Amino acid sequence: MNLDRIIAVRTDKTVYRDGDRCLKVFNEDFSKADVLNEALNQARIEETGLNIPKILEVTVIDGKWTIVSEFIKGKTLARLMEENPEKKDEYLSLFVDLQLQMHSKTCKGLTKLKDKMNRKISETDLSATVRYDLHTRLESMPKHNKVCHGDFNPTNIIITDDGTPYILDWSHATQGNASADAARTYLLFWLNGDIDGAKKYLDLFCERSNTAKQYVQKWMPIVAASQTVKGNEAEREFLHSWIDVVDYE
Repeated sequence: MNLDRIIAVRTDKTVYRDGDRCLKVFNEDFSKADVLNEALNQARIEETGLNIPKILEVTVIDGKWTIVSEFIKGKTLARLMEENPEKKDEYLSLFVDLQLQMHSKTCKGLTKLKDKMNRKISETDLSATVRYDLHTRLESMPKHNKVCHGDFNPTNIIITDDGTPYILDWSHATQGNASADAARTYLLFWLNGDIDGAKKYLDLFCERSNTAKQYVQKWMPIVAASQTVKGNEAEREFLHSWIDVVDYE
């Protein structure tokens, strides 16, 4: 295996290209269960028919767990938006269409979104009163079983040279309410400093999915709270500002 061509470096993993294969190499202290769960998520999503890189194998390289999948040659949607700012609205439209296509799928083996969020809220350092209110709000939300990505943002979309889009990174995938997934994407635009993009995205998502904006907004405190468990101090401070359990009018 050739581990010379680094594609991306993250806090707990490094991604390499080896010919037509992509190797995601996790740090030695990364949870084996989380690696295997990510690979299983990706394998399950393959069965839905969505365009994603196929899993080829899970192995250990130099004592590090590694997921090997197809290498998809192309540019991320984030990079295309950066290189062609005049086409940003067009790319945003494609982005929302891809998310809606994903939400049209079901995948019974995935973790339930509500279960994951209840667990995350319990792990936060929020007061018992705020946690109680968030758990209560979460339980009151309608139960759905749509495929949710959990980290759907333009850096996780690759567009090949012939224009075919692929969705990457299924480590956070769950089944549940699509509006929770949309709330997460909206917050990701904010975290990236793209406030205008966040607003345009939410307008477009609500229009195309025939969803009331207030309904997506109701999810935002829940999603923000679940995200505070991870992330740096600046992100945590921003997310805390969204954890307002007073109902939106």
